[in-house]
Order: sequence, then structure tokens, then C-alpha cells
Amino acid sequence: MSEMTDELLVDAGDQMGKRVEATLGLFGTVRTGRASPQILDRVSVDYYGAQTPLKQLATINAPEARLLTVQPFDAGSITAIERAISLAQLGLNPSNDGKIIRLSVPELNEERRREMVKMVRGIAEDGRVAVRNVRRDTMKDFKELKDEGEIGEDDERRAEGELQKLTDQRIAELDSALKVKEAEILEV
Repeated sequence: MSEMTDELLVDAGDQMGKRVEATLGLFGTVRTGRASPQILDRVSVDYYGAQTPLKQLATINAPEARLLTVQPFDAGSITAIERAISLAQLGLNPSNDGKIIRLSVPELNEERRREMVKMVRGIAEDGRVAVRNVRRDTMKDFKELKDEGEIGEDDERRAEGELQKLTDQRIAELDSALKVKEAEILEV
């Protein structure tokens, strides 16, 4: 294979890896039965007129299996943080003692677990689509190289085969992560 197709394949592999990592990051924001600081990653707080991610305003810990604590760096932001957590619709009710916000993570009922599984499957499908989009764009690049006479038909076909292997590998990674996350959500 030519140097150009190798470069395109390496680039496609990197981009697919980034798409998989982003999807796995989103998996972490979906609430399961146990407390995880990542479920607050999507929360942004109106801090003096600017939307600021919660993790930039406070220390978030999980001292127990069903408890999260949020300790703001600025005690004056505690009510804004509480409001943002309530508005995020995570099913968590914040309570504070003036210094620390405590969030007890309730048990998930069966219906809520099923909703969470659907949400996680949707996130996984979005990840698969992102990986396939990288494949599509790279295939187009291979075709352009062939049309310009930079590579031959055999090189194009070989490169497309390698690209398909990469795509299948990344999608398999997503599928196995999805199975793990589903099991975690359905665990009682």
C-alpha cells in the first residue's frame, strides 16, 4: 500500500478512537444504582452570569456507595449549584449544611432502569454512527486518490479492507462497553 493510504488509515484510526472515547465518556454520565461523580459532568451552573461546568466550581466525591458530596470552592455559589443540580433532572435531591451539598442516590426502580438502558443504547448508536462517518469520509478520500491516479485500484481495495477492519474493531469496543454499562444499570 502507498504511504498516502497508510497516513489516511492512521488518521482514521485516531479519529475513530476519539469517537469511541467520547461515547465512553457519555456512558459515565448516565446514572446507575451507585454513586459516581461522573453523573454530574453534564451539570453546568449559572455562576455570575456565565454557564460554568460544576467540576470547575466544586470538588465532587463519592464517600459512600449511595452518596455524593459537592464541596464548592466559593461558599457563595452553593445555592446556584443546588439549583443547577435540581434543574439537571438527574433524579437527585440536593441538601446542604452551608458548606457541603449532599446528594443521596436513590435505588432505581425497574421502569427507570429500562429508560436508562434505552438512553445508553441511543448513546452507543450515536457512537457507532460517528465511527461509520469517519469510515465514509476516509473511503471518499481513497476514491479521490484513485481518481487522481495517486493510487491504483488494488491499493484502494486493500486500504478499504483495512479501514473496514478498523471500523469493525471500534464498533466491537463500543458494543462490549454497552454490554458492561447495561449490566451495571440492570444490577439490583
